[in-house]
Amino acid sequence: MIVRNINSLISQLTRLPVMTTYRTSMQIVADLLVATDQCGQEGIKVTSLLTKANLSHSRLSKFVENLTGAGLINKIDFDGKNTFVITTKGKQYLESYRRFQDLAESFGLDM
Repeated sequence: MIVRNINSLISQLTRLPVMTTYRTSMQIVADLLVATDQCGQEGIKVTSLLTKANLSHSRLSKFVENLTGAGLINKIDFDGKNTFVITTKGKQYLESYRRFQDLAESFGLDM
C-alpha cells in the first residue's frame, strides 16, 4: 500500500511542467562582478569567469566588452592571457545592485 502511494506520487511529480527561469542582464552583470571581485587584485581568467558566470564564450565576450567600456572591470593582458579585475566603480555598482535587490525582495519582488 505504501509503495503504491509512493509510486503514484512519483508518477504525479514527473508529469509536472518544468519552469525554467532565465537570468536578466542585470543578474548576469552582478554574477560577473561578484566572480571578479572574489578573485581580488590577482584578477580572474576567462575560463574561470566562464565557469563561475555559467556563460558561453560569445555571451561572455559581449558582457566583458560592455563592462570594460563602462569602467566596471579592467582587462589586463598578462602572458598572452586576459585577466579581469573589478574597478572601484564596479564595486560601487555591485553594492548598489545588492541594496536594490534587498529592497525589491523586502517588497516581495523577485529579481
